[in-house]
Amino acid sequence: MKKLIFFGVLGLFILASCNSTVTHTHNEHDHEAEGHNHATEDHDHSAHGDESGERHSHETAGSHLETAEAHSDEIILPKVKAEAAGVKASIIEPAPFQQVIKTSGQVLAAQGDESVAVATVAGVVSFRGKVTEGMSVGNGTPLVTISSNNIADGDPVQRARIAYEVSKKEYERMKALVKNKIVSDKEFAQAEQNYENARISYEALSKNHSAIGQNITAPIAGYVKSILVKEGDYVTIGQPLVSVTQNRRLFLRAEVSEKYYPYLRTISSANFQTPYNNKVYELQALNGKLLSFGKTAGDNSFYVPVTFEFDNKGEVIPGSFVEVFLLSSPMENVIFLPRTALTEEQGSYFVYLQLDEEGYRKQEVTVGADNGKNVQILSGVKAGDRVVTEGAYQVRLASASNAIPAHSHEH
Repeated sequence: MKKLIFFGVLGLFILASCNSTVTHTHNEHDHEAEGHNHATEDHDHSAHGDESGERHSHETAGSHLETAEAHSDEIILPKVKAEAAGVKASIIEPAPFQQVIKTSGQVLAAQGDESVAVATVAGVVSFRGKVTEGMSVGNGTPLVTISSNNIADGDPVQRARIAYEVSKKEYERMKALVKNKIVSDKEFAQAEQNYENARISYEALSKNHSAIGQNITAPIAGYVKSILVKEGDYVTIGQPLVSVTQNRRLFLRAEVSEKYYPYLRTISSANFQTPYNNKVYELQALNGKLLSFGKTAGDNSFYVPVTFEFDNKGEVIPGSFVEVFLLSSPMENVIFLPRTALTEEQGSYFVYLQLDEEGYRKQEVTVGADNGKNVQILSGVKAGDRVVTEGAYQVRLASASNAIPAHSHEH
């Protein structure tokens, strides 16, 4: 009995001890965890929580925020991609420029450099081989044959030959009779005149005559400018057939509004842009010179003509209508950029400033005079700015594809 009581008390004691140990261990674990948390907090404070660390943290965060705001409009274009896209930038420097009068005009063949092959007989046209506009021809190259067969008046060459032979016989007969005073000098002179006229006519016609008809040749060496008839057309004597141009010198005729008349005396040269290749030509580089400007407007017109002459390098088509930039009074210390530097959006013009090796920023500008190649900048950029002069649209595409919320590259 005493043993049972002893073991029962002992069991209660052990149970109590176990409960106390488990509870203590659990609490101790919690305290250790809390201690760990405090340690972690201490660790955080050591990095951020103490006064210097916290200030550093806030200052760093504030600095990054300010940097992000400062570069929120920055466009990132890696150097490798920029080079592949042909992006180039230059530092702006003021330079001389000229006032510009923008108008329209036409390129014309210069006088003496163009000639027209005309029909020497009446008949039906047939082309000698393939005659096309723009083809090169030499002086005397056959272009067209005119056949007079089956025409009521007959072959003009045969008629000229018969007239020549008859007049020649009459002239020789009169020549023998005039010595003996059988015919008068007046009659002999008339016979001689008829003979000479018939000879000239026959020689002219027979010169380019063949079995198939009368050959019409190129009057000068050059290029076929225009073909004025079609295969099978009937033509009369003197009718234009083919126009040939040498294209060595050309005229540029600009039509200027009357309101610019006071400034015409200041015009020194011009640039012009062609519609077929959008290339801008400078007369100064083409040995161009101002010939004249009109003193009055034309009939039923409000425009005054201004005419230049220049060398043709083989790229300009006579007869084409062009956009003309008349260069007037000089201006000093002007900020200007090539046209390739500008992009247009809804009537406003923008350029892209290069901030560093990979960073760019879009900048709105106000434009002034435009000479076809360069554009005067009135506001938006200043001397010393580095501006993208080539590949501006590639930078614009990059701005649409990589808008950044914060600064994402190192300077």
